[in-house]
Amino acid sequence: MAISENYLDSLNPTQREAVLYTEGPLMILAGAGSGKTRVLTYRTAHLLEKGVDPFNILSLTFTNKAAREMKNRIEKVVGTDARNLWMGTFHSVFARILRAEAHHIGYQSSFTIYDSDDSKSLIKTIVGELQLDDKLYKPSTVLGRISGAKNKLVSVNEYLNNPTIIADDEEAMRPQMGKLYQQYQQRCFKAGAMDFDDLLFNTNVLFKNHPDVLYKYQNRFKYVMVDEFQDTNLSQYAITRKLSAKDRNICVVGDDAQSIYAFRGADIQNILNLEKDYPEIKTIKLEQNYRSTKTIVQVANSVIEKNKEQFKKDVWTSNEDGELIEVLKAGTDNEEGMLVADAIFEDKMQHQLGNKDFAILYRTNYQSRAFEEALRRRNIPYKIVGGVSFYQRKEVKDLICYLRFVVNPSDEEAFKRIINYPKRGIGDTSVAKLFVVTEEQGATLWDVLCNVKSVLPGRAAVAIEEFVTHIQAFRVELGKKDAFEISSYIAQNSGLLKDLYDDKTPEGVNRYENVQALLNGIKEFVDNPEGEDKSLGAFLQEITLVTDADNKDKPENDDKVTLMTIHSAKGLEFRNVYVVGMEEDLFPSQMMLSSRADLEEERRLFYVAITRAEKKLTMSFATSRYRFGRVKPCEPSRFLSELDKNYLKISTKQAAVIDRPNIITAKIKAQTNTSILKRNTPVSYTPSPDFKPSDTSGLAAGMKVEHPKFGFGLVQSMDVSGNDRKATIDFSGDVKTLILSFAKLKIHEN
Repeated sequence: MAISENYLDSLNPTQREAVLYTEGPLMILAGAGSGKTRVLTYRTAHLLEKGVDPFNILSLTFTNKAAREMKNRIEKVVGTDARNLWMGTFHSVFARILRAEAHHIGYQSSFTIYDSDDSKSLIKTIVGELQLDDKLYKPSTVLGRISGAKNKLVSVNEYLNNPTIIADDEEAMRPQMGKLYQQYQQRCFKAGAMDFDDLLFNTNVLFKNHPDVLYKYQNRFKYVMVDEFQDTNLSQYAITRKLSAKDRNICVVGDDAQSIYAFRGADIQNILNLEKDYPEIKTIKLEQNYRSTKTIVQVANSVIEKNKEQFKKDVWTSNEDGELIEVLKAGTDNEEGMLVADAIFEDKMQHQLGNKDFAILYRTNYQSRAFEEALRRRNIPYKIVGGVSFYQRKEVKDLICYLRFVVNPSDEEAFKRIINYPKRGIGDTSVAKLFVVTEEQGATLWDVLCNVKSVLPGRAAVAIEEFVTHIQAFRVELGKKDAFEISSYIAQNSGLLKDLYDDKTPEGVNRYENVQALLNGIKEFVDNPEGEDKSLGAFLQEITLVTDADNKDKPENDDKVTLMTIHSAKGLEFRNVYVVGMEEDLFPSQMMLSSRADLEEERRLFYVAITRAEKKLTMSFATSRYRFGRVKPCEPSRFLSELDKNYLKISTKQAAVIDRPNIITAKIKAQTNTSILKRNTPVSYTPSPDFKPSDTSGLAAGMKVEHPKFGFGLVQSMDVSGNDRKATIDFSGDVKTLILSFAKLKIHEN
């Protein structure tokens, strides 16, 4: 084995200790910019150097990109043995295991993996079939509820028999949620499909109900490593705990200060309570920051120290002091955009920087508009991270659904998308009839399609018979051709490629080129020498499990300013960072003020934003902002007042152009460090033009409401005791308890 010389000499003492500690449970608390990837890389290399078989090491990450980078680094140290490591995301690794073991839980190995759009489409269908209110049972709401249950390992039966869950659904005026969960799972199973959450949930079911299978993988994975452990949910933690139960060689790497995904089911208690599950665990803290200046590190420390739920760390750096943190105050959101664009332009000119050295980070996507406009006026190229994924574009998804249906002809969602594309004269009524018959007969969709003349009359049956003949022909070729050959064959013989080619509009040409790009990607997959499985099923699994983070690579050769949400920025770093929209109800979000736990998560998000910066950090806020079509006064974020003032520089800059002359605040007065961070004086509120009090009988905690005098608020809690129902509502920091029989409230969709 070719070991790179002196690789341990490049580590600091604590990093080296973490690399050399290989037996028994280990928790590595890695502060921002502390070199955790290097530690994971060299720890794995060290295990291989000790003679551990690479097939006995399981390394779990949260992005495929992180797994690829780590495997490439390990290969540079130890050679090609690194290619035999089991390394990847939770979903990709356990999808691989489920492919091999699916028969134990009643699935075919060719099961489809539904993405969120497939899941929402199925839920929409079920809501319609059950004749439920589609405004109350929105697909995204239902899917979120189901996902939350699965992440907590709550099965359908447990959901339907849990009084607390039932009461919560009834209070939210969605009493049929349990039935929807039940129907959704039944339909997925019948279609031979699993969604992302099922990949983890079903792995837990597999290991629980089949101890022989669990024992097999416990013996295979003698060393388990988990990156970004603070982002794990209960389901993920349960799997890793089961796998490592035999040898207890589990190593988790994470930073509780960067736990920001509770809305996805991540549970910070996994890392905070790890010592309870592993009393003998060794904890090593990586506290030296290699990324940022002393000023940025100290400001980040001054923020995160306000949180109570945390492991105390003393993050430090030997880097230069660096510039003070500049705070920009704007009169409006448009003016904020101009101030930031001007500052980027000045920095570029003064320090000869590229556009890719800058990132603008915001709390919510809608904030990007003002910065896009300002950057365009300055002729500064930019890119927005978080747009529509390539694989979600219509023409790409159409071909993928053809490929999916050929692999798994029970895939109902793929069928619905392709049955009348290209046009075959098959209407929605005919398709609906097919699904009714599958339910009535308990048959699979493919069985019904193969006997369609007994179900449908006339032309529709003939058209579907022709479709079935095509699919059967494709399936015959499936076993003979690799992924690229069969995909090209299907694209040409389905009529899809010709339909796109015949559209000579600019949009049509672009769609045709996108499908060609997909086919090129499949060819690249087949030609990859490291890929053992060249089948179409393997390709479909790979692209389905591409994460958002895998699409957010920092553009090294793409010289553009990056605009993205703070959540999307996690794991990235930029020379100069602008954290914008530092206002109450925006950051921290109004939706995250109902509990200390929520507020602490927002503070961790702020910490993540700060620690993305290497050399220069700027923050900005506006004193007024357009919301719901009206100008709304804004207060500086409480987080600004938590910053150590010794590291701040309050700017008195004014935007070069104010492009909304109707806004009163057109100039910014010079402010002192103290006065600029003061809250604004409350102003009178003008209700929405369409304001009309709602029926508040179904009002519940978490709902957004509007009051004709107090403005918009978030319901914190309900008191239903006695004759008068009361609601405690937070109106931008002004908490009031209102009697609902007297209060005039309009309920808004969140």
